Amino acid sequence: MSQAVPKAPDANRWKALAFIAIAQLMVVLDATIVNIAMPAAQSDLGISEGNKQWIVTAYALAFGGLLLFGGRIADLWGRKRTFVVGLAGFAFASALGGAAQDQTMMFGARALQGVFGALLAPAALSLLAVMFTDAKERAKAFGIYGAIAGGGGAVGLILGGFLTEYLNWRWTFFVNIPFAIIAAAGAYFVIREPEGGRNRNPLDIPGVLLSTLGLVALVYGFTRAESEGWSDSLTIGMFVGSAVLLAAFVVVESKVKAPLLPLRVITERNRGGVYLSLGLAIIGMFGLFLFLTYYLQIVKGYSPVKTGFAFLPMVVGMITGSTQIGTRLMTRVAPRLLMGPGFLVAALGMFLLTQMKVDSSYAALLLPAMLLLGLGMGTAFMPAMSMATQGVEPRDAGVASAMVNTSQQVGGAIGTALLNTIAASATTSYVKDHAVGGAQQQLVQLEGMVHGYTSAIWFAVGILLAASAIAFTLVNAGRPNLGRGAEEGAEDELKVPVVAH
Repeated sequence: MSQAVPKAPDANRWKALAFIAIAQLMVVLDATIVNIAMPAAQSDLGISEGNKQWIVTAYALAFGGLLLFGGRIADLWGRKRTFVVGLAGFAFASALGGAAQDQTMMFGARALQGVFGALLAPAALSLLAVMFTDAKERAKAFGIYGAIAGGGGAVGLILGGFLTEYLNWRWTFFVNIPFAIIAAAGAYFVIREPEGGRNRNPLDIPGVLLSTLGLVALVYGFTRAESEGWSDSLTIGMFVGSAVLLAAFVVVESKVKAPLLPLRVITERNRGGVYLSLGLAIIGMFGLFLFLTYYLQIVKGYSPVKTGFAFLPMVVGMITGSTQIGTRLMTRVAPRLLMGPGFLVAALGMFLLTQMKVDSSYAALLLPAMLLLGLGMGTAFMPAMSMATQGVEPRDAGVASAMVNTSQQVGGAIGTALLNTIAASATTSYVKDHAVGGAQQQLVQLEGMVHGYTSAIWFAVGILLAASAIAFTLVNAGRPNLGRGAEEGAEDELKVPVVAH
């Protein structure tokens, strides 16, 4: 067997990580920063109550639907080029959103942000995967990336609160432009993509169409279920259509010569376990962000800025879990021993939140719950991000990275719709059962809202327990083997997972 020539690690890899992290932060911020600004934007642009969901949905559909395609483009064009193009496009779409004069312009800008986000996100993660091949360095790099991927959403709530309260909702869009310019300029001058990692096979057009339409139908089905109900005929049609399209996609991918998503990427036991457990964990997390934002602002009367700061313990927990626990232990213990317990700790934090009442104390209940949630998620996210791309062939790195983002994006859409629906129906039945007249009615409304949130949070606890069980049973990789020579490690990184089974 010919011996692989070990390549010296890229001297600029840590500088590159800084710019990749800025881009990732921008994409993750965008998922929550707009939530805080939505009421003000809706009022300014005259967007109806029925249409307001499209501020989030237009982005989610384009981003979730095109991620696999974006990952494959990164493998085909080159990750650096895809990354820079994605950043430039995202900045342009953000400028359009900030300058929006009506709802059509706003929804169009959000969809365009999703399109370029779908190019950018897989390119960012796959650049990390191919630039950091040493196990210890990889642990540090993915610790930083995992902390941003997990904690960025909460940072978005803080930043969104500041911008909305002290400037204008438009700045929640404009703020992306400096992020994008700095990251694109840095990437252009600093990133040198390793050679030989391109996948120059022709594009699998049937795969692109089936996966995009299938994922769009799935995400739209869940978003529509939230507003129109689960028995709505179009909602059911979307789910059926999605199942048929995605099943056809799997059949096509198993037959074509150069598939969009080589099935070897997802059928490998560890990666499959990571995608599944990560998607479930995100379902629980996304619904929670929304509930806590409403609880703090409507029930507790917090301002947008105060709401943002209330999420700080979660950010601190995420960063600690990812960079202090995950990074330090990742090279010493098997990934499942970080992911499984991490999701359990997050489930414990979520369980505390089922005890919420209208007059619950922030310091006694919400603070410890958010710390536990952040700590658990940060600890679990970090090895999950690394495992998802570890050992894939370089030509598949983009599409493997896209699968991580797809499981997060689809998980986010499902979480928001599913948990919101559960909360809404629990609130309605509570208010109906406790109907009173006069001044008491307002208190009953608030109690009903909190009852709705806690009912949905019970489901989120179950979902996180399921994510933990999947991580314990499916992810069976051993700890990274640090005892081999650099040459052997370099060769393995191109061929098989750098793990001992």
